Amino acid sequence: MVPWTVALVLLVPLPSLGDIEGDEYDLNNAPEWENLDLNGYGESYDYDDLHQEIEVGTVGPPEQQTSLAPPAAYEEEVTPSTSSLPPAPVTLDFKGPGLFGPDTGLGMPTCLLCVCLSGSVYCDDSDLKQVPPLPKDTTHFYGRFNQIQHVKTTDFINLNKLRGIDLTGNQISGLDEDVFHSLPQLEQVVLADNLLQSLPRVPGTMRYLDIRNNQLTDAGVHPEGFKDLSQLEFLYLSNNHLSSIPTPLPESLRVLHLQNNNIQSLQEDTFCRTPDRHYLRPNLEDIRLDGNPIRLSLFPSSYRCLLRLPVGSQ
Repeated sequence: MVPWTVALVLLVPLPSLGDIEGDEYDLNNAPEWENLDLNGYGESYDYDDLHQEIEVGTVGPPEQQTSLAPPAAYEEEVTPSTSSLPPAPVTLDFKGPGLFGPDTGLGMPTCLLCVCLSGSVYCDDSDLKQVPPLPKDTTHFYGRFNQIQHVKTTDFINLNKLRGIDLTGNQISGLDEDVFHSLPQLEQVVLADNLLQSLPRVPGTMRYLDIRNNQLTDAGVHPEGFKDLSQLEFLYLSNNHLSSIPTPLPESLRVLHLQNNNIQSLQEDTFCRTPDRHYLRPNLEDIRLDGNPIRLSLFPSSYRCLLRLPVGSQ
């Protein structure tokens, strides 16, 4: 605490620098401290009264601020370079489904790489080179616009609910012969825009078969391969290398597209029954033969049982 006497001394105005420099300062003429009138400097106080009015409390030491420990030296985490490590091999994993379904050939769960929605699995444009393992409750699989080259029987094993497969726009040149026969509910197969030269047998449950824009030949289709497909309604075989229409065709067929092949002739029993001239085929309403070297006007008896004439060069 600053003594009151010192405080009063501090209140006395000091001479300015101008007074010291301009005039000689005579210490003998300095005012006497004893006769100093304090009235001009404010009200005088009785120290005894001041001591009674003001209770001087004990002032504790200032609170010490908790000093924060200096932060530990920052060590930069250095990630080791993996550029020199060889890439992990890509293999199929047929283990349990896990949270997001079984793992794909890219090492990711199928439903994380693809989109799984209400039984449908969408793997379009995912750089797949093989069909990924699918969840057992899959009803429709879409693997369009990938790089799949071969489809194996094991790709669809134990998929008893699978009804539709769409592999449009891949590089498929081969299918296992029995690739579809383990699927009891299969109704729709789309293999358009691939490199197929032959077609395996398809199950009798098939309703929709699309093999457009491939390299299919007569030798690649089983003799009477469509005969027992009693539920087949839509058959698309345009833009292939067929020189004849595969017969016999099932009675259930409604649409037959064969544009841009090499078909040059028709047989009398291609669409109709011989020698039954009263036979009618009402279901087959859409036949496309345009883009073939055949002249339909030369084979009128081949389509006399149809309610609509085939489309093509007359």
